[in-house]
Amino acid sequence: MLTLYPDIKPYAEHRLKVDPPHELYFEESGNPDGMPVLVVHGGPGGGCDAYLRRFFDAERFRIILLDQRGAGKSTPLAELEGNDTQSLVADMERIRNFLGIDRWLLFGGSWGSTLSLVYAQAHPERVLGMVLRGIFLCRPRDIHWFYQDGASRVFPDYWQDYESLIPVEERSNMVSAYYRRLTSSNELEQIQAAKAWSIWEGRCATLHPNPTVVERFGHPHTAIALARIECHYFMNNSFLEPDQIIRNAPTYAHIPGYIVHGRYDMVCPLENALELSRVWTNSRLRIIRDAGHSASEPAIVDALMQAAEDLCDRHEKGEL
Repeated sequence: MLTLYPDIKPYAEHRLKVDPPHELYFEESGNPDGMPVLVVHGGPGGGCDAYLRRFFDAERFRIILLDQRGAGKSTPLAELEGNDTQSLVADMERIRNFLGIDRWLLFGGSWGSTLSLVYAQAHPERVLGMVLRGIFLCRPRDIHWFYQDGASRVFPDYWQDYESLIPVEERSNMVSAYYRRLTSSNELEQIQAAKAWSIWEGRCATLHPNPTVVERFGHPHTAIALARIECHYFMNNSFLEPDQIIRNAPTYAHIPGYIVHGRYDMVCPLENALELSRVWTNSRLRIIRDAGHSASEPAIVDALMQAAEDLCDRHEKGEL
């Protein structure tokens, strides 16, 4: 089983001003002449962690980590103004042009899979391939499953903590109830809601309890950006047309790639991956028997690394 490569440092760090008030942070590591890969983080609002560089052979890949608007080291933190899916796609194109890259590999999980697919719809000629994990189609029923009724019945103890912040009379629409608190002028109310929202996600993300994942999700810097931006997107149907990713499959169906999905993914159920695999005809689906949603689970790590290596091999042979 493959395990993560040793830690590496970026050889270049960049800041790029886009639509006010946003300034993006992105970095490059690995081999400047290697296969370019853009890591598309989850959330939205999750930001990139240094360990994401370790999925790739530093001698073969030019590894690009981008913190999307309002996330990670991008500023302002947790900013909602001008933060929508179409702007994130435009930012990816700005960065591709800034770095002088013709085509690149997209490597994304959860919301990162969503955004990668939307980018591939808009710019299919710029995508060498995709490695996508924990597929999230962002349909109303997918939001309802995790934030209203579904995962709540699998993790009723965790759900009890999540809903305890919301009065009984508001619980018929938990996303809306949380949105009111996450956009409140009361900073204490904001951070309390953000931690509850984010910890709920962190607790459900792994097959086996993982305190390290929960701790990361509960950190105030991560929680405020993740919760505010996620909730903002979900209140606006993720700024997508109904069933956009599946309906527009002909635009990206020819792009080679992998779908990696944990069988016991309770954040984004396996149904998402199966539906995508039926329309993304040039993809290979790998259902990971002993895994949930998180990219940190060992069998998920192995499958993602194998997928990236395979696409790199094909790229070096001139097949992509």
